Formats: sequence, C-alpha cells, structure tokens
Amino acid sequence: MNLYTADLHFGHKNAIKFDHRPFPDVEEMDRTLIWLWNDRVSPDDDVWIIGDFCYRSTKDPASYLKQLKGHKHLVIGNHDGITLKSQNARGCFESIEQISEIKDGENRIIMCHYPIAEWNCCYYGSILIYGHIHSNKNETYEYMTSRFPEQAFNAGCMINNYAPASLRELRINNKRFQET
Repeated sequence: MNLYTADLHFGHKNAIKFDHRPFPDVEEMDRTLIWLWNDRVSPDDDVWIIGDFCYRSTKDPASYLKQLKGHKHLVIGNHDGITLKSQNARGCFESIEQISEIKDGENRIIMCHYPIAEWNCCYYGSILIYGHIHSNKNETYEYMTSRFPEQAFNAGCMINNYAPASLRELRINNKRFQET
C-alpha cells in the first residue's frame, strides 16, 4: 500500500508552536509520531515523505528513520538539508527525488513538497500530493482547493492525524480540514 505524509519536522521544537501541535515537548512529539507511524504502517508499505522529515534536531535523522516501518521514499523539501547530509539517513530511503511520479491503483500521482499550479497530466485527472504549507489556510491553500478540489491534496501530518495516510484518507482528511 502507498501511504503519504509531509512536514513531520522530527526534532523541531518550534513546529509544536507553529502548527499548534498537541505535544508538551519535542520528545513527546517524536515518540508519538513514531508510534502513530508504526501503528499505521506495515513492513511492506511504501511511505512517501513529501518533504521536511527532520529539522533542527539534536539527533541524526537516521535515528528516527531506523525506528519507522515500511519502505521510505523522500520527496525533498526545503528543510531536508540535515537529512540529505547524513549518509546514514540517506541509506534508509528506497528513493530520494525532488518530484516523484507513481501509480496508486488506477491513479497517477505526482508528488512535490511545494504546492504547484500545474503538474504532469493535471488536466487529465492526475493527482498532486504536496506539503510545505502545513495547516495554513493561506492564499496558496485557497488557490489549490479552488482550482483542483478533487486533484490536489495536502499530506501535512497535522491535518492527517500525525500518521501516514492513504490516498482515500488524504481525500477525506483534506475535505474535513477544508470544512473547519
């Protein structure tokens, strides 16, 4: 099964405040993210991390990656420098790309950390999964939801219950988030 997540920000204390995450400290956030991931992911699942895996952590990103189930793929985000610099972390990924394209069932999926105005086959039903904007309902969010309401989905962990989500779950969670 393909699962998607973005903007985990393992080890990043300011993410708690910035995203209004329900954690008292970074240690609790990291423990919970690992637990929720492993509760959701099986060893054979492919998990697409659509940017910003780890940021400003005191730990090597590999220490988190080695605790997480599944086949991990990184679609590079703006805060993935520490992850990319770690040879140990790089070795934990099946793939590392700027933009990735896969099939998920009958769906053509394009993944990019950044929400983009148009992508490969967007006028022919392909789906964009992105991150970067966290849970902000800003101009970018408004553009994406008005232009492609059934084709562009935010994989930000904070709107997907802090766990990797299937395409079906992304659709449900994004719709629920839009209605709040």
